[in-house]
Amino acid sequence: MRTYTNNEKRYQAACEVIPGGVNSSLRRCWPYPVFVRSKGAVITDADNNEYIDYHAAFGPNVLGYNDDAVDAAVSQAIEDIGLIGVGTTEQEIQLAQKICQHVPCAEKVLFSNSGSEATYAAIRLARAVTSRKKIIKFQGAYHGWHDYLAMNVISAPEKLGERDPLSAGSLPEAIEQTLICSFNDLDDVEDTVRAHKGEVAGIILEPILHNIGCVLPQPGFLEALREITRREGIVLIFDEVITGFRHGLGGYQKICGVTPDLTTLGKSMANGYPISALCGKRELMDRFRTHPDGDVFFAGTFNGHPVGCAAALATIEVLERESTYPHLFGLGERMRKELSEIISRLGLKATVAGFGSVFLTYFLEGPVRNYSDLLRNDAALFVKYRKDLIQRGIFKLPMNLKRNHLTLSHTEEQVSRTLEASEDVLQRLVKQPVAAGARESQS
Repeated sequence: MRTYTNNEKRYQAACEVIPGGVNSSLRRCWPYPVFVRSKGAVITDADNNEYIDYHAAFGPNVLGYNDDAVDAAVSQAIEDIGLIGVGTTEQEIQLAQKICQHVPCAEKVLFSNSGSEATYAAIRLARAVTSRKKIIKFQGAYHGWHDYLAMNVISAPEKLGERDPLSAGSLPEAIEQTLICSFNDLDDVEDTVRAHKGEVAGIILEPILHNIGCVLPQPGFLEALREITRREGIVLIFDEVITGFRHGLGGYQKICGVTPDLTTLGKSMANGYPISALCGKRELMDRFRTHPDGDVFFAGTFNGHPVGCAAALATIEVLERESTYPHLFGLGERMRKELSEIISRLGLKATVAGFGSVFLTYFLEGPVRNYSDLLRNDAALFVKYRKDLIQRGIFKLPMNLKRNHLTLSHTEEQVSRTLEASEDVLQRLVKQPVAAGARESQS
């Protein structure tokens, strides 16, 4: 059994000076890990417990922690140039060129620091170019912390069909302008657009619904959204903060062949360093006041910071190698295939989902088409399974519905160890099912 004495002490110290001991609402974790080192696919806590990590900070670490090439590029950027705050650096130009080269919708690019900032700017732009107020998002999707979109994420069953803000203090006037649809339900989208004819400025979605694990778009869904938005003069926004660069240099839009008007990017773009981007059609992006004739305000002291740009350029250079995505996707395919075989052998009611380097096990029988289907997931078993894996040195975020990520640093041997631990834990859980009183709500 692992010990967590130093972790507990450091966590208590954190709680004295940081509300709840963490700097992001979703960082609260079991039991109170304080991590002190990370390298490759391994993270180490304050008690020197090591874990093969599949959390990857919610996905940014596509190459693995502290990649030598990326860190060297960042070090060089720090030596060469600091934050100047006027004009443009060479790194910003080069990175924007790379994004325009690889992402189908990208004709121009602007940089910010987080996915939330990028989606906020996308919504503001959609409203400006259409002179409309309403936005459609999908139940279960997360697009950042701002009032425009921080709603109907992990909703209780009784909240489905209602506006369900993620936070106290959200502005009702902002919430009222956001309409909620069910993913993969075209009739719902058509009905909503028809009910608000001429009022919808934009439709924003994760092309793969990754906030609740991995819910793939059904054939024709994305294509139909593109048709609806063109017909109705609505801006189509793909939030590829997760899918961009993790699933391919061109994002999922290049894989599925559907080109949105705007795309937000982040996470895997810089392998863990803070940077995000909003890119899209030239005529839309030139509406930002960064352009001489623009009228949509866009600003930020740290936008296009040399550190983030250098990290992104170095990361993309690795991702451009021919062997990178076949290796990542191969690891993902092996993990999903062998987990499915384990589940079959044990006779579990479970479904292995994923795409590319993303995988997870839902404790329900499929199919999974939208958030409502996932209300059948056994949340207590989902979390218990992951907590038990942590004791075995395998770190998957012990939070209901959250996905796992493989990185370029994971080895076949680490995958084998993970599969062995997974089968052992699942066997034990089959013999000792989670008590009804211990079942946890969705979180």
